Amino acid sequence: MTLQAPPAAVARRPAARSVTRLLPEDEPVPVTGTAADLAALVGAGDVLVLTGAGMSTACGIPDYRGPRGAFRHGHVPMQYADFVGSAEGRRRYWARGLVGWQRVAAARPGPAHEAVAALERAGLVRCVVTQNVDGLHQAAGSAVVTELHGGLHRVVCLDCGAVLPRAQFDRRLDAANPGFAARTAALVDTRQVNPDGDVELPEEALAGFVVVPCPVCETGRLKPDVVFFGETVPRERVARCYDALAASRSLLVLGSSLSVMSGYRFVRAAVRAGQPVAVVNAGPTRADADLVPGRDVRLDAQLEPVLGELVASLTLPAASAHESSGALAPR
Repeated sequence: MTLQAPPAAVARRPAARSVTRLLPEDEPVPVTGTAADLAALVGAGDVLVLTGAGMSTACGIPDYRGPRGAFRHGHVPMQYADFVGSAEGRRRYWARGLVGWQRVAAARPGPAHEAVAALERAGLVRCVVTQNVDGLHQAAGSAVVTELHGGLHRVVCLDCGAVLPRAQFDRRLDAANPGFAARTAALVDTRQVNPDGDVELPEEALAGFVVVPCPVCETGRLKPDVVFFGETVPRERVARCYDALAASRSLLVLGSSLSVMSGYRFVRAAVRAGQPVAVVNAGPTRADADLVPGRDVRLDAQLEPVLGELVASLTLPAASAHESSGALAPR
């Protein structure tokens, strides 16, 4: 089976329109199929799992579009053009990110991540494609993971291309700004971390913050290795995901409203190819009208109980403590 990506220019247009798309919370969800149907689909194996922010909200990582999401509270995320084109924009992001990242790095995988890892160990999941940037799938033990939007645990130099651990960069930022973390600690406690890994801070708290350059080329601009809003997912990464989907029997979407085309396109491709699709998400998704009753499965539910029942029904062993250490795994 060969799945073709749409032409780049066509693919970018709906993606740009859907950046801040919010689905109505009261929109009815056309539930199709049952937990038993989901178990039959996953039990047949060769599943590609596509995950979204709903996987990690229970772990303390906020989302953009959920009932308490950042977009519903007026948050404006960093735009790629603003980061690349403005030294002040980079300074503000890294000052807020220095304190916000600590919360993201401290997050641990939840039962949903561990269930996906158990399905992979059992040979039922071919691979995971995640829209999340928190590294929790790898921390739970999933071995074959494509980070569609990158990972916050790395930084990349925009000038020389060097890729460095985020922890190393944060230590350099901390050393260049002595006392900054301590001064902002009380402010951070009263503010929610944003999904892009930073925290809103008053302008006066950012005064004098210094951004350090790339240690490899000594002058380069460092950026978190994630796809910012307004930035394009690398074409070769998208192609790998299409290839993985073509090699899979079915697609399982977990915890995503699929509002952004970067994830939604894989559901559309699977439906066009006649592959079974299952979507488990609390609330409506952009793909609800695309699913085929009688073939596809759509459950309007929280992930943890559904995935717990799924693992139990397939008689898979739960992850042990040593198999899910919670440490961010390098990718």
